[in-house]
Amino acid sequence: MLSRVADIEERRSVRLPHLDNLRTVLVGWVIGGHALLGYSAIGGWAYDEINEVTFAPVTELVLAAILGPSGLFVIGVFFFVAGLLTEQSVDRHGWRRYASDRVVRLGLPWLVSALLVWPASVWLAALAAGRDVTFWYVLTHRDPLLDSGSLWFALVLMLFSLVFALSRALVPDRRPRTRPLDVAGLTAAVVLIAVTSFAVRLWFPARSGQVGDLHLWQWPQCAGMFALGVAAARSGWLGHVPDALRRTCRRVTLSTLALLPVLALTAGIRDVSRDAAPYLGDWRWEALAFAGIEAVLVVAGSVWLVGLAERALSAGGAHATRWARGAFGAFVIQGPVLMAVASAGRLLDAPAEIKAPLVAALSITLCFWIGGHLTSLVSASGTVPRRGGGPSLPEQATTR
Repeated sequence: MLSRVADIEERRSVRLPHLDNLRTVLVGWVIGGHALLGYSAIGGWAYDEINEVTFAPVTELVLAAILGPSGLFVIGVFFFVAGLLTEQSVDRHGWRRYASDRVVRLGLPWLVSALLVWPASVWLAALAAGRDVTFWYVLTHRDPLLDSGSLWFALVLMLFSLVFALSRALVPDRRPRTRPLDVAGLTAAVVLIAVTSFAVRLWFPARSGQVGDLHLWQWPQCAGMFALGVAAARSGWLGHVPDALRRTCRRVTLSTLALLPVLALTAGIRDVSRDAAPYLGDWRWEALAFAGIEAVLVVAGSVWLVGLAERALSAGGAHATRWARGAFGAFVIQGPVLMAVASAGRLLDAPAEIKAPLVAALSITLCFWIGGHLTSLVSASGTVPRRGGGPSLPEQATTR
């Protein structure tokens, strides 16, 4: 009996480097994407409110065709991975400790960002752009209220995690017996996410803002992928995504990504900022089609990327470990870093096609460098316990 308990504990502490490395890649992708959005006409990042140059319409259309579809499912991958790791973390720590840990590790950074760091970053960037505003005005009058930059993700993940922990407190030992996740289960997830996304966007159109920047229009995707991750973990996917499903999801994802630009051009989209409105919500076939494509990409893309990471990103090593250690910190501090680098870039007399890639590259480097040092400081202080030399970051995104 003791040997069995020891074996379980050993397996629970095993690192899953492919998830660490996948998260590292996705954090870098998010930071780079925000840098580009700051110079786009369609927007999506706060710097677009004060940018000095923007992409030419042709450039923006090309970027939307090549990089835009990834924005439909990258956040979903984070929630899928979180769901994969959540239940074993609750089992390990107990629901009370798990819940309090989520509040500290996710809720506290969101609160500090919403009340201080993010409004200060926007305020200083506005001053650099020659705007006569005060910190208080940015904090209280900027829409949406209590915007935290990129850390809306942390708040929403905390809420989902607390709901799951509470459900385990109410029925701690009654996990439903379900058949292993298969194509039919993934198809059902696609339909459910598509229908609920369309319904929610009748009231909260895509890219709309709410208090706390909660991204309510994206909740069906986030909640659906979190639940799908829990189901996948119960099906034994934590260490290995079934090869047949990974290959199917790869074909579906790549086919959808290849067809999407063609469909967009056929539908008459030539200027993204001008022509995107019908797809964002309301009782329109365009909004339903957009929700359906998004659901296909987020389900198939998440499963494929986790399976791909298992095959291609499982290597450890000093460099991978260092980048992984800095990933969560990089995600947390990306807002002020991006605003500061973009503001400094105002001194460069160049078009957005040159500025945006430079801002992206420099911001990614700085975010991971600062994030790594912050993580080391926190670990050295003993605030967050280290285990096995691994990164002291939220377990939903880092460890098994």
